[in-house]
Amino acid sequence: MTLVVMGGLPGTGKSHLARRLASELGATLLAADTVERGLRAAGFGDDPRVGLAGYGVSQALAAEQLGLGAVVIADAVNIHPEARAAWIDVARRAGVGLVVLEVVCSDRVLHRTRLEQRGDAVPHVDWSQVEDLREQYEPWPVPTTVVDTVRDVDTPRLRTLVPRP
Repeated sequence: MTLVVMGGLPGTGKSHLARRLASELGATLLAADTVERGLRAAGFGDDPRVGLAGYGVSQALAAEQLGLGAVVIADAVNIHPEARAAWIDVARRAGVGLVVLEVVCSDRVLHRTRLEQRGDAVPHVDWSQVEDLREQYEPWPVPTTVVDTVRDVDTPRLRTLVPRP
């Protein structure tokens, strides 16, 4: 089985791509935004630890699903080295392959438009926060495949990156 980890700045198109890929592969999708929405709805509100808890819950669910033989797609920003290391550890402990898709949007005007038109479906992040995250970016410690959503939205090509049982 395989753990597919999506990473990239907010608004690049990670979630859209992750949903399409999960549907086409019949994979389990674990979206950090969904987990965080659930935690907020359960009363955790704007506690800054909600983001960290969302990653922890998603990683525990991923480990369980991988143990059941599922292909898992983890959809989150994954910009911090600690988050990346945790996903790498999930794959290692589960004894499965790891595919990291680094999602970018090379057209900054389009990227900003996407971010500003997302609505209330995800926690609000503004363009200045995206720019701050861009400044914090560090390379992944494992090989990645860069997917530019301005042109690389061909999920059949991406499916070939995910080994099937």
